[in-house]
Amino acid sequence: MTKSQAEPLAEPLAAMPPGADTDRPTMPALGKGWRCKCPECGKGNLLHSYLKVNNSCSHCGLDLTHARADDGPAYLTILIVGHLMAPLMHVAYFSWRPEPLVMFTVFTIGCVASSLYLLPRMKGIVIAYQWARRMHGFDKSSPANKGQ
Repeated sequence: MTKSQAEPLAEPLAAMPPGADTDRPTMPALGKGWRCKCPECGKGNLLHSYLKVNNSCSHCGLDLTHARADDGPAYLTILIVGHLMAPLMHVAYFSWRPEPLVMFTVFTIGCVASSLYLLPRMKGIVIAYQWARRMHGFDKSSPANKGQ
């Protein structure tokens, strides 16, 4: 590759402000979101009453009113549960040949239980991702967006 071919690729990387990706690391934020904790401090609760987002973090004061998870957590939950349960149903059916009512009951309980477990965690992950990537109002320059 010649120097002229490499230059256009280097320019956009050099134009990025220093620390643009490093000041809010994504993976630790996603871990905090999985635990339904504040993506900034990891100590305050992100959610109350199962799926309601708190207005602000009780520990660091991060403003959470502009977090927009919408249908993302439900989509991710359905995607994960479907990809787990479909192969399990296939293996269970061809290995043991259970009665249809037994299979229906077992997999209905499994799908409902895993969906109820995953849904708030997926919501926490989506909100933490928005915070880490400065989306939907998390882009303000104040350290914790306190009082806004």
